[in-house]
Formats: sequence, structure tokens, C-alpha cells
Amino acid sequence: MNDVQELKQFVEVHGRILGIPGERLRQVLLRIRHDEDGEPGSWAREWTEAGVELERRGREVEAGRHFNIARFPFVDGPARADAQERTVASFNRWRSGDGSGIRRLDLDLSGGRVRAWAAGLDARGGERPPVLLLSGGIVSVKEQFGPILAKASRLGLAVVATEMPGVGENEQIYAADSHRMVPELLDALADRADVDRTVAVMMSFSGHLALRAALHDKRIRGVVTAGAPIGDFFTDAAWRPGIPRVTVDTLAHLTGGAPDSVLTDLTDWALTPQELAALAVPVSYTVSARDEIIPPGDRLLLERHVRELRLLIHDDVHGSPSHVAESRLWSLRSALETLGGYGPQRTVLGLALSAIRLRERLTGASGPAEGGA
Repeated sequence: MNDVQELKQFVEVHGRILGIPGERLRQVLLRIRHDEDGEPGSWAREWTEAGVELERRGREVEAGRHFNIARFPFVDGPARADAQERTVASFNRWRSGDGSGIRRLDLDLSGGRVRAWAAGLDARGGERPPVLLLSGGIVSVKEQFGPILAKASRLGLAVVATEMPGVGENEQIYAADSHRMVPELLDALADRADVDRTVAVMMSFSGHLALRAALHDKRIRGVVTAGAPIGDFFTDAAWRPGIPRVTVDTLAHLTGGAPDSVLTDLTDWALTPQELAALAVPVSYTVSARDEIIPPGDRLLLERHVRELRLLIHDDVHGSPSHVAESRLWSLRSALETLGGYGPQRTVLGLALSAIRLRERLTGASGPAEGGA
């Protein structure tokens, strides 16, 4: 059972990423009093019932977002398991009627079955498209990537959205060697896409997997991430007491460890300065300057050791909830820049990015800082 007050605090980030208006978030949160599995007033039940209400009104996309939050942060009982199933079913109904060609992939990899949504895999004119590989963090499921999957044909990319080990429908256990999932997934796609030109847009903890995978797999041409643990998160004992309980409990659930010892158990997972210096691909990283999960030392490690680094820095907490649209545009543009070409698409993204930043300046919002090493 989770601390419901902490859930309410961190769901703001998750809700904004999913596109749920702040007022709607507040309306549902007011109905939640505890986290007893399936009981009236509980987290999973109130979010699920809110989703069912939207579903009855034919608002499938919005319903799916509510089911997504109902299963947050991880499945720990029947109510959240039901919400997880509803999240997938709702997305499946939406994509079936969307006409964007999103398909389901069930991949039996060495660590267990991994499921993904994919679009743009069909070769055009005999050419297989490059791969945009998407994944969220330890609390994020693949269904959140519906909008970008729907744009695969316009981008000219094979877009594949999957999940961290243990998250959603990924049946693997999160372990020190979980980065092997990435090259195995590319192997499974090799006959349908140009996997030799892959950009991994993998956020938070999946960004750590992407960086380690890029050390060993030259098919990964670049890594785009945000709020990913690098080194100090794993090794800085003084930082650990301040890490939110929901993060600790989720890591324990995914790894099969104990909440009281899981952070210590992950010490050897840190990327070393030598490994960071060995990265031969560009790394684009969104930093939240007031991140309560990722220590500031991780940004310093990147700046000191990664050869080709671009940073987008927000004065915000983990996930930069006040800058979701800007971070998404910057991440996608960074991915296209890594692949080269895609001039028209990059121009459109650049114009949209400039418009957001201009609006922030006019409204007096604090703007981002961009930099490189």
C-alpha cells in the first residue's frame, strides 16, 4: 500500500505527461482518501471509475489516460491489475480505429516476453525506415506514446514504443543486465526496419539502459533521455535518504528486492567515468535543476565525460512537469538531428519550439537553458 499523499504529489508529473488537465486531476484527487485495494475512495478505484465514466461517453483516449494513472505507480493488487488491463484494452480500441497503422508486437526475448506498439514498419520504395525506440521510466507504460506513434508516417520513421523490465506488459525482471533487452529488440525488428540507424529516446531509468546498451551496440546512433540516473544516483549514500518512497518501492517491486536495501543493492549499476567517456554517440539529456530523484552530480558526470553532449535545463522538479511540451519537441528534434536529414520535419519542430519559448517569455515564465559539452 502506497502513501496516498505522496502519490498525489507525484501524479502531477505523470498527469501532465499524459495530457490530463490540472483541474481534472484535482477533481479526481479530491475523491481519493486512501490506497486500500479496490475500496471506495481508494486510488485505483476512483481513477478507474473516472475512466469508465469517460469510456461510456465515447472519450476513449481520455479514459485510457485515467486507467493509466489508476495503475500508477505499479501493479500491487487486483484493482491496479484491472486498471493495467483497461489501459491496454482502451489503447487497443483507439489504435484499431485510428487508421495510423499502429500494430502490436509480442517479442519473446531471452529475459522474458516484451510487448510493444509499433508504427511505420512497412518499407516504402524498398527502403526500410530508421528506428525511433521509445520507452518511459519505472512508472510509465508504452501507451503514453500514442500521439507520436500516430505520427510515424509523417516522420518517415519506424516508431517502436516499449516498457522498462517489469513495467506494464514487460515480463522481464529489472536487473543489472537489463540493457540487453535493447539489442535483442533491435534484432527482432531487423527484417522490418533499418535498425542500423536507431535513436533511443528512452526516459528516466530506461535512459540508463539505453546508455549502457549504446556502449555495446553500434546500431544505436544516439541517445535522447531526461532525468536518467547515471552514477551518483547509485553510489551517493548521502543522497539516498531523500529519494521519494514511491521511487524506492517501485524499484524494489521491479527488481524483486527489499525496499530497505534496494538502493544499496544497485550500487554496481552506476555508469563509470570510463564508460561515459567511451560513448561514441551523441547524448541529448533534459535536466530538471530541482530534481528530487536524480542528484546534481549525475549532470556533472555527463558534462565531464561524455564527448558529444547536449543539455536542456529546466528550473523544475523531476520530469519537468511545467515544461512537458517543450521537452517533447526538443527531444524529438534532437533525435532527428542525430539521424541527419529530415529537414522539413526539423523545421516544423523548431518553429513549434520557438513559439513555446516565446510564449514563456511573454508570460514571464522562466525559460530553459541549452548547453553542450
